[in-house]
Amino acid sequence: MRIDYHTHHVRCGHAVGELEEYIQSAIAKGLSEIGLSDHMPLLHVDPADYYPEMAMPMEELPRYVEECLRLKEKYSGRIAVRVGLEGDFIEGYEEEIARIVEAYPWDYVIGSVHFLGTWDVTDFRQVHNWEGKNVIDVYETYYDAVCKAAATGLYDYIGHIDAIKRFGYRPEEDATALEDRALKAVAKHGLAIELNAAGIHTAAKEMYPSRRMLERAFALGIPVTYGSDAHHPDRVGQKWEEASAMLKSVGYSQLVTFNGRQRRLADF
Repeated sequence: MRIDYHTHHVRCGHAVGELEEYIQSAIAKGLSEIGLSDHMPLLHVDPADYYPEMAMPMEELPRYVEECLRLKEKYSGRIAVRVGLEGDFIEGYEEEIARIVEAYPWDYVIGSVHFLGTWDVTDFRQVHNWEGKNVIDVYETYYDAVCKAAATGLYDYIGHIDAIKRFGYRPEEDATALEDRALKAVAKHGLAIELNAAGIHTAAKEMYPSRRMLERAFALGIPVTYGSDAHHPDRVGQKWEEASAMLKSVGYSQLVTFNGRQRRLADF
């Protein structure tokens, strides 16, 4: 079983390639399942006045779902295509997020924290927002948001749970308690997490989450899935060999897959 549940495409504005190209790449690489999971449209900022190319426009959302469903049917004999959404958690906008989650026949919804207020902590154009801030305070705000996302009941798993490390900002203080609190919230609310390979290509120089967090997740009985976070068709399944080796060394022997918001485990 080889899967990839975290991919993006041209509609989001900062990825390249059509949905079908990602599916074809997955087939060429021998994947059993491919998840299409583009970014939810922006809700709490005006796209016209914010940073460009952050997420698909709201009017594209139904077209995205329609295309996903069409491709799911087209490739049904060759690969399992799962229709997903990376549903950013934005505190105070839970009802708006819920309307999107409930409006479409998703196979799964990723709960990812990108935004602390109007600051997207994963956007390279907004790194200046770290200036003058106490790093541990930002980490505390971020992991508090992860805990709140887990408690909403809107999501199937938490994406890149420690993405706050993306640009290499790490507190001098020990952040273990904050990380563990987030993982305990995930476990309490019955969610899974992903091992996201994209962190290797950032200043963090490691996957999301860190090995320590992955070991803690295993100890807490938290299921895990895998995502490349590909923004180019060529990166579908990236670093799978390293990811699967780390998962197995931690103790995982199964990955979480989804179909119609129903979770099952599969050996890998």
